[in-house]
Amino acid sequence: MDAGLGLMWFGVWIVALTCHEAGHSFAALKLGDPTAYRHGQVSLDPLPHIKREPFGTVILPILSYMFFGWMLGWASAPYDPYWAQRNRRKAAWMALAGPASNLILVILAGLAIRGGMLLGVFKAPETITFEQITEAYTQNWASGVAVFLSIWFSLNVILLVFNLMPLPPLDGSGALVLLLSDSAAERYTRMIQQPGFRIFGLVAAWHLVGLVAGPVRLLAVNILYYPAHSYY
Repeated sequence: MDAGLGLMWFGVWIVALTCHEAGHSFAALKLGDPTAYRHGQVSLDPLPHIKREPFGTVILPILSYMFFGWMLGWASAPYDPYWAQRNRRKAAWMALAGPASNLILVILAGLAIRGGMLLGVFKAPETITFEQITEAYTQNWASGVAVFLSIWFSLNVILLVFNLMPLPPLDGSGALVLLLSDSAAERYTRMIQQPGFRIFGLVAAWHLVGLVAGPVRLLAVNILYYPAHSYY
């Protein structure tokens, strides 16, 4: 297994998770819950996030990459459940802030790729893979940057899609509160907090994410290269 490629994966993974949890934490602080801020989570420094979930952020991702060729794991940010119960709609916006961070990272990767194309460094590849969203014209330092940006783009698309799935305990399930009346939101929140629903949600999301993330990533790539290239 290529150690350099693994380091790229891990670097992107840590940045993506750090920004995701920092997004939750920053939104919570601005919306009235300073819990994550007091734990040092309103930060782009990955260390507070790693210290909170060392297994999910470091150990499991490395093991899953070694055995399966891709990274699996998790991170989390603390919040006040009583604040969330009193402020369900604010809590819903807090839930959306994490995926929004991943969307921003996708956009930044896309801008970097398009910038490289304008400079004559990158080009649209013949075929798209997870690690080949763009490719360099020459086999030098630019090739490594192209792979890095490709992983950055692809991984953040998958994290965005996965976390927006409306299944507990994912962020998308919390965001559904914005579409419900106050009474319905209260009943719904109690329901998704049940352990059985959370386990079912994780299992269902695990099986569905591949079906959803692939078409979304293809759509994102076509937007990236519109109108010059189309992929099917």
